[in-house]
Amino acid sequence: MQTTFTEKQLQDPAIQRSNEILRNCVHCGFCTATCPTYQVLGDELDSPRGRIYLIKDMLENERVPDEKTVKHIDRCLSCLACMTTCPSGVHYMHLVDHAREYIEENYKRPFSDRALRWVLAQILPYPMRFRWALIGAKLGRPFRFLMPDARLRAMLDMAPKHIPPVSRNDDPQRFPAKGPQRKRVALLTGCAQKALNTDINDATIRLLTRMGCEVVVAEGAGCCGALTHHMGKTRESYEAAKANIRAWNAEMNGDGLDAIVINTSGCGTTVKDYGHLFRNDPMAEDAARVSSIAMDISELLIQLELPQGENKGLTVAYHAACSLQHGQKIKTHPKNLLKQAGFPVLEPADSHLCCGSAGTYNLMQPEISGKLKHRKIKTLEAKKPDVIAAGNIGCMMQIGSGTDTPVLHTVELLDWATGGPVPRALREPAKPEVPVLR
Repeated sequence: MQTTFTEKQLQDPAIQRSNEILRNCVHCGFCTATCPTYQVLGDELDSPRGRIYLIKDMLENERVPDEKTVKHIDRCLSCLACMTTCPSGVHYMHLVDHAREYIEENYKRPFSDRALRWVLAQILPYPMRFRWALIGAKLGRPFRFLMPDARLRAMLDMAPKHIPPVSRNDDPQRFPAKGPQRKRVALLTGCAQKALNTDINDATIRLLTRMGCEVVVAEGAGCCGALTHHMGKTRESYEAAKANIRAWNAEMNGDGLDAIVINTSGCGTTVKDYGHLFRNDPMAEDAARVSSIAMDISELLIQLELPQGENKGLTVAYHAACSLQHGQKIKTHPKNLLKQAGFPVLEPADSHLCCGSAGTYNLMQPEISGKLKHRKIKTLEAKKPDVIAAGNIGCMMQIGSGTDTPVLHTVELLDWATGGPVPRALREPAKPEVPVLR
């Protein structure tokens, strides 16, 4: 694609990077075949190719974003299926993130939009605030019909039936390896996940210590910054990321780290991109160190070689989170691990397509998100599984809100198969309990 940025514009590192990306695009349209929003809406401007044209025009002409441009860019899930499909290597993720930052700085949204986005940015990255918000949503759900905005109704619907008690395993501390120590790793405990499902981190710690890892929850580490980053709120996202970079570098400079382990794939995609995000920052070297050892939990478990497990009598339908298969290019590890642990694994039709969760997308674009959710659940349930496994809390909440089939994190099943407790979602009846390491 030909671009016409001026020499002055190209002095901006963000414009320089977007120019590189735009020049790689050859207008082939392969991306339209795997774009969920294009499939649902049928509008060229709701495809990656269409959005690329809008972004190019907006950035080149340095114009104030108009309502049409903002609408179509807001509708993008950032599922990154287009990056998997693209034969030219167009790094759409960096381009659309730049566009969102530009829109945030140059476009004045309607008051209701600004208020909603402010609320999400002030609540979701903070576990205790989010926990109180979930309790409020549960109390407000009977009055759902009074809400005039579909996005507010979606926020009420988000609250799970059971809000788990706080897990003290998420506090900064060290968990020693069981037996000879093979690795020392830091675990990103996340933000929203700590309020929605404490079992995931508990299972991760049990499994990793059982496999010979000392697990560190680093002092000062918290939200990865992804939620605000994808809303274009660069300052907030960078502050969150900087806290993590400082915390993990302190561990690397101390007793050392073999890996930074992430069990929420949306967070993993962002942490692995810290090196790029901070490339022009004084923290560039420290950020690159973090990115270089960041791993999805499945990547580390492949290295640790889980023992062969016995068949548990449960068939697992595996849902591939977009941030894992497209963002991190990890497609086979989770399925291979589940098979190794003794679970027959099924994969639904169109497994490359998004479930519609996509960070805050299901709250800000509930209609499109709902259509994608129902399509994903239909393909999963068509396999008649006993359980659905996924590697991202957002996907788990999205799918779990529309099916009676238990939805578990992959690591919960692997923990169970290697000596851990039966996952809470498989127990009948499910009873709240204080999280413990077993």
